[in-house]
Amino acid sequence: MKPYSLFTFRPGRHTERLLTRAALAGALLLAAGCSPLRLLGPKQKLLSRIRLEGVQEADAERIAALYQQKPNSRFPLPKLTIYQLGNRFYNKERLQAKLQRIRQEFDERTQAARPDSVKVGKLLVRREKRTRRLQLALDKGNAIMRLGEPPVIYDSTLTAKTVEQIAIFLKSEGFFRSQVSATDTVVDRRFSLAHLFARPDTVHNRRVTVTYRIRENQPFHYTQLDYDIADSAVARVVLAGQPASLLRVNERYNENVIGQERSRLETLLKNAGYYDFRQQYITLEADTSFAPTTVRLRTIIADPGPGEQHQVYHIKRVRFITDAGTTRFGVKRDTLVRDSVYYLAYQHRFSTRVLDRKLSVRPGERYSLQNTLQTQRQLSDLDMFRFNTVSYNKIRPVNGDSISNRGQLIATVNASPTKKYQETTEFGGTYVAGLPGPFINFRLKVRNIFGGAEVLELGLRSGFEGQLSRTEDRSVLTTQLGANANLVLPQFLVPWNMNRFLTRYNPKTRISSSYTYVRRPEYTRTNLEATYDYIWQRSVFHQYVLTPFDLSVIYTPTIDDQFRKDLETLRVTQGSPLFRSFTSLFIPSINATSLYNSNDFTQTRDARYLRLFAEVGGLTRSLYQNSTNLTVYDFAKLSADYRRYHKLGPKSYFVYRLNTGVAHALTKTDGQYTIPYDKYFFAGGSSSVRAWRPRRLGTGSYTTYKLNDDGSNRIDEETGLPVRDYDLEQPGEVLIEGNLEYRFPIYSFINGALFTDFGNVWTLQEQDAKRQEAVFRLNRFYRQFAVGSGIGIRFDFTFLILRLDVATKVYDPTAPGNKYVLPNFRLGKSPNQTAFNLGIGYPF
Repeated sequence: MKPYSLFTFRPGRHTERLLTRAALAGALLLAAGCSPLRLLGPKQKLLSRIRLEGVQEADAERIAALYQQKPNSRFPLPKLTIYQLGNRFYNKERLQAKLQRIRQEFDERTQAARPDSVKVGKLLVRREKRTRRLQLALDKGNAIMRLGEPPVIYDSTLTAKTVEQIAIFLKSEGFFRSQVSATDTVVDRRFSLAHLFARPDTVHNRRVTVTYRIRENQPFHYTQLDYDIADSAVARVVLAGQPASLLRVNERYNENVIGQERSRLETLLKNAGYYDFRQQYITLEADTSFAPTTVRLRTIIADPGPGEQHQVYHIKRVRFITDAGTTRFGVKRDTLVRDSVYYLAYQHRFSTRVLDRKLSVRPGERYSLQNTLQTQRQLSDLDMFRFNTVSYNKIRPVNGDSISNRGQLIATVNASPTKKYQETTEFGGTYVAGLPGPFINFRLKVRNIFGGAEVLELGLRSGFEGQLSRTEDRSVLTTQLGANANLVLPQFLVPWNMNRFLTRYNPKTRISSSYTYVRRPEYTRTNLEATYDYIWQRSVFHQYVLTPFDLSVIYTPTIDDQFRKDLETLRVTQGSPLFRSFTSLFIPSINATSLYNSNDFTQTRDARYLRLFAEVGGLTRSLYQNSTNLTVYDFAKLSADYRRYHKLGPKSYFVYRLNTGVAHALTKTDGQYTIPYDKYFFAGGSSSVRAWRPRRLGTGSYTTYKLNDDGSNRIDEETGLPVRDYDLEQPGEVLIEGNLEYRFPIYSFINGALFTDFGNVWTLQEQDAKRQEAVFRLNRFYRQFAVGSGIGIRFDFTFLILRLDVATKVYDPTAPGNKYVLPNFRLGKSPNQTAFNLGIGYPF
């Protein structure tokens, strides 16, 4: 297979120079003809830039968000230039005339179609479709103009309003004596063609720069924090929770933090039983008259009325309706009672023992907002209900008795069950390694299969897919068949009763099994795997998984003789462990995972991600190693993956990632420290260092070459140099890789990315003298990082994100000679220099 290239036309040097000059001339003519001055009216000026001066302690980003006018965006594309280009093809009068003609035409046809309401309805729908696009073009310009931005016409009144907003913000941040001013000038020192051909009335002389100057002066700090609470019971709760207060002495006055403190106090009192308490009862008064630049802050909590005190509420009764939304006329719901909780349903399908563990709202206890939210969250995690709510009703006095029922609540949990069976069928195709292939996936989810809120998931998959050969530069068509079954139980399956104490951690037991069959021209391989997992959550964002049993049996019934010979040659000449992937293996292991992720599915938050993984395998191999034909290795594996998502704007993010890992055998097998092939680390690919193909980066700075049948290096006839091997997988026992990526919006659902990746894999053993550069050494590993950079396009359809990344190598540690390989980049002329990655979802 020939290396993939974007262009097949290969011009000579003379042709390249002509094309370059022609492109430059065209760009100059386009720039000269697309002057923003054409879009400005008389005496109008273009807002060119905004400067902010004098900010030392205040939040400059929040101040920038207060600007009432912002210049046209220039990054990643000059939006104004794009708008100007579209404006050259825009004729508003012609669009208005066409819109008027279409409306008149449809009015006549509609009038002729009366009184046939069906024809009239169809004509109205067609009219709406045809006029909608024209109206959009009239309102916002043509398609090219909508990709850009109209010129921002400078408005001095908006500048004055911005000054007011900044002054208010600074006072809310504790800068009570701050001063804000603004100046607007037409000074623009940027280089442009207008500088070369300047005239009295050019756009260069009509660009406005606005400068906001801030004088913060000394901010005000808290010197004393007092409380004024009339209700002694409320005062005890507030003072007991004072260590968690967001306000501290000597900190700067901040109204945003004061608002958060009010919310904290409301939640604190609601968790203590004060069902009726609201933020309106809380007032914070600031006194700045005692000493310069000081604030005495007093927190006042008022009573609900003269002579009244805040009421503590207790839950007298809990009702759980497990089929909310279902109605049967003339039939009453049946009632079951467990632990003083009333379960109501027309037909009880769910185990009340399981539901009872998920209820944090209990009879006889105080009302708590935290328990209410926890109950809703735990019921949602069961995946049994479409929605659930917890509502409270006050018990009214009966027969004039206003004391005995005072402060009593009836809690009602309404849960609407979701469908018992959920089926998903997927048809599609792939285009990998230059070969198309269809696939079909079938998944079936069965809820509450045994009546205890269990979830059974069954899956079947079948497909044909093109893949690169593991040892050669060619594509092969593979047949893949698979099946899996997962059973999730809403509790821990353990010999002792501990689920009542663990219910707040949402414990689950997952039993999984899968079978995979792969047939390729070189071999046929099967993998049978079974796992037994305990899953629990420390918080909404933090999850633990403990797998005491992870069993895998790998079997290769057939293997091509030539492929077997290639594997042996790689093992002898280059120390490749690829041959182990095609032996009969039994891999028993124990592993644990800690996963913290504060982001959402579409990655729209300022968040953190940390995944820690530890695995130990083959500890019991001495019990059955000699009684089976399966090979067993003992090993240990550790990995850590950290990601940070910085939100820079509504749709702009800076993301960085560091992924590390180490794997090694615990004892020797056949005289070497050997681990299963699937437990090695690999680098390269769409979620790793993207300038390298999947699993092809490394190892260290060791260079692999193509081999002849006798094991010698293959020589290029033109250059006389050995031919590098870019197709061999590079497994390693040490992994270090990182990514830096800036994500930004382009237009509508289209987003862009600029990224740089680095990393490599290394071995821990010296197999022979030739592979010394593949071994991890503390004094040189940092010089062996591969570096790649590129750009990406993401199509964000909310439910699906399609991604295309184009990356090129910058520094290749395995390159012979000069390792700085970026100068080798040529469009259509740089095989193995640039990689195209197409994927679903974000890379990390």
